[in-house]
Amino acid sequence: MTLTLPEGDFKAYLFDCDGTIADSMPLHYVAWDRALREYGCTSFTERLFYAWGGMPVGAVVAELNRRDGLSIPVEEFAHRKESLYYERIHEIQPVPEVLEQIRLQHGKIPLAVVSGSTRESVVKSLEALGLLDLFETLVCAGDYQHGKPAPDPFLLAASRLGVGPKNCLVFEDADIGIQSATAAGMASIRIAQPHERVRAAISA
Repeated sequence: MTLTLPEGDFKAYLFDCDGTIADSMPLHYVAWDRALREYGCTSFTERLFYAWGGMPVGAVVAELNRRDGLSIPVEEFAHRKESLYYERIHEIQPVPEVLEQIRLQHGKIPLAVVSGSTRESVVKSLEALGLLDLFETLVCAGDYQHGKPAPDPFLLAASRLGVGPKNCLVFEDADIGIQSATAAGMASIRIAQPHERVRAAISA
């Protein structure tokens, strides 16, 4: 699958990590599902996982607690979920069409990762893919006050790179990431999620 980029004078590329650079969302879902079941939550479907893609862990847990009458401790749960993900992190692969763009532009324009995941998780994922050194900056959970769909994460990345928002192109797989980029005044391109890529391959 080849990406068709929007027209523009782009001087920086900003990439989400999970589901955009790394084809890691299936592994993340398994980790989420296993961890939530340990805390008594059995209603976190794969469809809901992708619908809420990009939301911080704390926000997802808070919504599940409210919806299902649970009292899952956020920090404790987050550590457990991450540990389950790390057990299988060696299995992740890059999203080929995104990797192509990273390789094409590395050394020509600055590249950044803008993620709702923890810095530890982002670093481990990029290290597993051998891509960590290709990015000028990483913007991760804890670096900004308001996460996606607020514009803060992308605006922070642009500021660090010294590039104006209108000259940044965002690569995102989640709807709230696209909303965040739009709110920041940036052009964006949506990366197909795993089930969408499977359907496209079947129909090709």
